[in-house]
Amino acid sequence: MGLFNKIFGSSSPSETPEPSKLRWTPLTNVNQLNTIVEESKTQPVAIFKHSTRCGISRMVIKQFEGSYDLEENQMKVYYLDLLNYRPISEEVAARFQVWHESPQLIMIKNGVTVAHASHSQINAIPLEQFV
Repeated sequence: MGLFNKIFGSSSPSETPEPSKLRWTPLTNVNQLNTIVEESKTQPVAIFKHSTRCGISRMVIKQFEGSYDLEENQMKVYYLDLLNYRPISEEVAARFQVWHESPQLIMIKNGVTVAHASHSQINAIPLEQFV
């Protein structure tokens, strides 16, 4: 990857983020939102909305992955590729009553949004308080 792509992002979108210690669940179907609501009744759910062409989004997701220190069974983490699944992103905004931003982290508990943040504020959300 060239310097330009490292700074501004690649022009080719990817299905999932680069490998990390997180077990991302790709959010690829609007019907998964019903599953998220149900899952959030027994454990918190995070939705990370990511633009694969945005350098800032790439930086934020790497910071998020690097600071994530919860056990796998403590939180379900979904990954939404905004470029390939824009209609799902729009439905997430409507259903969970958040303004669309990118990158964005939305925390769902008991079927409702309990926290959300964008850009550098994502890493300021204390995830452990929702466990």
